[in-house]
Amino acid sequence: MMMSLYWGLPSFLVLTGVFVFVSNRKHLLSMLLSLEYIVLNLFFLLFIFLNLMDYSSFFSMMFLTFSVCEGALGLSILVSMIRTHGNDYFQSFNVLQC
Repeated sequence: MMMSLYWGLPSFLVLTGVFVFVSNRKHLLSMLLSLEYIVLNLFFLLFIFLNLMDYSSFFSMMFLTFSVCEGALGLSILVSMIRTHGNDYFQSFNVLQC
């Protein structure tokens, strides 16, 4: 019973994050927030796995470092997009324009 709770809850949370990411494609900020939610739940799943297998937590700290770098990169892209286009709508952003 506890094993299904250990794996079921984080897996459900990751799937809800993926559903929110797929359904909200209008604003860049909502997509970045759902990506951070998915990364946080993946960290939770990784932490449970490493504790159950009695491994060291060094890899989880490395995962957190990469996720913070990913969040900073996403925020910098959001700021540059707002400065050039005035909003974070994907419809006003033309990919073919440099």
